[in-house]
Amino acid sequence: MAYNLQFTDDRIAALYDEFYPPAQQDDLAFYLPLVMAAGAVLDVGCGTGALLRRAREDGHRGRLCGLDPASGMLNQARVRSDIEWVLGDLSSIRWECAFNLVVMTGHAFQELITDEEIRAGLAAIAAALTVGGRFAFETRNPLVRAWERWETDYTAEVTDANGALVRCEYRVETPVVGDVVRSSSTFSSTAWDRPVVSRGALRFLAADVLRAFLADAGLSIEAQFSDWTRQPFTDASPEIITIARRD
Repeated sequence: MAYNLQFTDDRIAALYDEFYPPAQQDDLAFYLPLVMAAGAVLDVGCGTGALLRRAREDGHRGRLCGLDPASGMLNQARVRSDIEWVLGDLSSIRWECAFNLVVMTGHAFQELITDEEIRAGLAAIAAALTVGGRFAFETRNPLVRAWERWETDYTAEVTDANGALVRCEYRVETPVVGDVVRSSSTFSSTAWDRPVVSRGALRFLAADVLRAFLADAGLSIEAQFSDWTRQPFTDASPEIITIARRD
C-alpha cells in the first residue's frame, strides 16, 4: 500500500502544501471538527501532517498519530514534535483498539488498488479503532469522471524557498480502462539537474462496491455526503465522503 510516494523526494515534499494549500482546502474544515472531538486520532497517509498540526494548534490535547510511507512528507510533518509521526503504511504497522477516529484525507483511500489491498487496509483500520470508533474518508465518484479534467487542474507552477520556479506537469494515461486511473506527474525546475517523474494509480469505487467492502470489514456507514458542505450523496455527487463506524 502506498500514499503520495512521489513525495519521498524532500524537494518536492517541501512544495506539497504550495501545490495543495491547506488553507484553501474545504476538506480541512470538514475533518478538523471530527479530529477535535476525538480523544485519539490516526491519520493514514498523513502527508505533511497539516490536519494533525492544525488540530494541535487549535488545542487538541489527546493522542495524534500520523502514518505515511513517504519519508520526505514526514520530514515536513516533524516540525511539530508533540505529534507521533510513523513511517510506514497499513500493511507494515498495526494497532489494536487504539484510536477513536481514523481518517484518510486527500483521496488516499483511492491508492488502495486491488481488492486484496482494500480488504487488508479496511481490516487494519477496523482493528485500530475502538468499538464504536469512526473511520472518515473520501473517494471520488466514478460517475463524474473527474480524471478528464486533471491535466488542467493539476498542472501548476509554484516558487520554492530559494525563489526557483517549480512546475508540475500532470498527465493521465488514456484510454482509461476499468476503475483504475493511471497518471504521471513530472516536476521540473531550471534550478535542478533533472526532472523528477512520479507515476501513480487511483481506483474509483462505485458507491455500492464501497459499501460492500466496508460491511465486510465490520464497518457500518453512519453518513455519506456529496461535498464538503455535507450535502446528501447522489449519483451526480463529485465525492463519496463517508463516515463509518466500527460495529
